[in-house]
Amino acid sequence: MSTSNRYSHRIAVRAFAVGVIACVFCIGLLCSRTYAQTADELRAKIADSQKQLAEIEREIKRYESELNQVGAEKKTLQSAIRELDLSRKKIQTDIRATEQKITSTDLEIEELEREIEIKDLEVRRNRDAIAELFQNIDSLESTTLIELVLGHDSLAEVWDAVSQQAALRDSLRKDIAALEALRREYEAARGRSLAKRDTLDVLKGELSGQKNSLDQTRGQKDTLLGRTKSRESNYQALLAEKKAAREKFEKEMAAYESQLKFILDPSTIPAAGSGVLRWPFEADSMARCASLESALGNPQCITQYFGDTEFARSGAYNGKGHNGVDFGVPPGTKVIASLGGTVTDVGNTDAVSGCYSYGKWVLVKHGNGLSTMYGHLSSISVSPGQSVSTGQLLGYSGNTGYSTGPHLHFTVYASGAVSVKKLGDFTGKVTGCSAAPMPVSAYSGYLDPISYL
Repeated sequence: MSTSNRYSHRIAVRAFAVGVIACVFCIGLLCSRTYAQTADELRAKIADSQKQLAEIEREIKRYESELNQVGAEKKTLQSAIRELDLSRKKIQTDIRATEQKITSTDLEIEELEREIEIKDLEVRRNRDAIAELFQNIDSLESTTLIELVLGHDSLAEVWDAVSQQAALRDSLRKDIAALEALRREYEAARGRSLAKRDTLDVLKGELSGQKNSLDQTRGQKDTLLGRTKSRESNYQALLAEKKAAREKFEKEMAAYESQLKFILDPSTIPAAGSGVLRWPFEADSMARCASLESALGNPQCITQYFGDTEFARSGAYNGKGHNGVDFGVPPGTKVIASLGGTVTDVGNTDAVSGCYSYGKWVLVKHGNGLSTMYGHLSSISVSPGQSVSTGQLLGYSGNTGYSTGPHLHFTVYASGAVSVKKLGDFTGKVTGCSAAPMPVSAYSGYLDPISYL
C-alpha cells in the first residue's frame, strides 16, 4: 500500500472511531430515555407514598390532641381506659407511618439502583470506545512528517491533516472529561443508595420498638381491666394502693440517699447555661409541643420542673423535691439521647411486684461529667455498655412505673454521684422496691436539667 493510501486508510479509521463514540453516546441517550420512563413511574409511586404518609401524620396529630385532652381529665376508670385505647390507636398509626416510610425508602433505593445500573452501563461503553479511540490516535500519530508530506499533494492538505489530528485529540480530552463526570455521578448515586439503606435499617429498628410499645400498651389495658373488674370503686382503690406504695418507696429512697456523701466539684461538669444537652425528643415532636404552650406555660411539653415544684410541696417526693423534669408526651414518642455517651444500664422496676417507681428506664453516661436518665418508657431500644450518639433512639415514651399519665421523666446527674443499685442490698429491708435495680444518687448529685438543655 502506498504512503498516500495508508494515510487515507488511517483517516478513515479515525472517522470510524469518532462514529463509534457518537454511536455510543446515542445509545446512552436511548437507554436514558427508557430509564426515564421507569424513573418517572418510580417517582410517581414515591410521591403517592409521601402523600399517604402526610395523611397518616395528620391522623397521629389528631390522636395526640385527644390524648392531651383526656390526660387533663380527672382520673377515672373510664378516662384511663380511653387513654389506653387512644394510646394504642396512636401507636398503631405510628407503626403505619413507619411502614410507609419503609415503603418510600425501598422505592427510593430501587430508583437509585436503576440510576446506578444505567450510569455503570454508560461508563463501561464510553470507556471501551475511548480506549479504541486512543489506539487509533496512536496509530495516526505514528505517521512520520515525511509520510505525511508525501501522502498529500500540497502543504495546505498537510496542514489540514495536522489540524484534524489536533481536533481529534481535543475531542478525546472532552470525552475523557465527560467520562470522569459520569464516574462521579455513579459514585454519588452509589453513596446515596448506601445512605438510604442505613435509613432503612434505622426505620426497621424503629418499627420493632413501636410494636413493643404497642404490646406493652395492650398489656396495660388487660391488666387494668383484670384488677378492677371494670368497677370504678376498684380503680380508685388501686390508685390509692399505688400512691401509698409510691410514698413508701420514696421514704426508703430518701433514707438511703440522705446517707450518701458526694461533694460536687463544679470544675468536673459543664457550666450551668452551657446548653450541652439537647431536648430528648426529635424536632417534629418538640414542634408539636408549641401547641400546648398556653396550657402548660412552656413550648417544650414540660409538665413538672426540677426541685421544689407545686406537686413536691403538696407532699410528694418525701419533701425532697422533684429530681428531674417531666415531659407530657403521648406513648410511643421516640426518646433520644441528649448527648453521646455509653449506656450505663437499663432496667424495669415493674418487673418487681409492688414497686411503683421509674418503670422502664435507661441511664447514659456522657464524657463531660454528666449522666442522664430516661424513665417511664414503654420500650427500650438499647443495651448496657452500648455506645450511643447524640440524637440516637433510646426507646419510646410510655406510662410504666408510678405515673399519673403518659410522660417522660428526665434526670441529669453528676456522673460521679450516680450508680445503679438495689436498695435492699444496703438497707437490709424487704420492701416493694428493695429488689429492683435503679439509679440512685446523693442529693448533691442531682442537677437541674433546664440548666444544661
